[in-house]
Amino acid sequence: MHAEVQNLFVRIHLLYLAQNQDLTVGDALPLLEERGYRVGEREIKQELEHLTQENFLTAHGDQWSLTGTGIEEFKEITAVLGRVSDELLAVDEKASTA
Repeated sequence: MHAEVQNLFVRIHLLYLAQNQDLTVGDALPLLEERGYRVGEREIKQELEHLTQENFLTAHGDQWSLTGTGIEEFKEITAVLGRVSDELLAVDEKASTA
């Protein structure tokens, strides 16, 4: 996967993970690796800082937590991903039955 695309998906996954618990780089790394991402601590920290700059996360010490803006953003992302997934799966189904 191209680095820019992966970074976008990593950010989405970080928002998802932050819904359940405060995140640290060390906690996020194995969770992202389990999902197939090839990332290191440096990349995760950069993405967490990017999400903080966008006001989706807030930093306190070495932990990051989801903000109200982050919650709303994740809801919007989920809705869009649902539509994209439905559309792509419908195309895939049409191709396999043709």
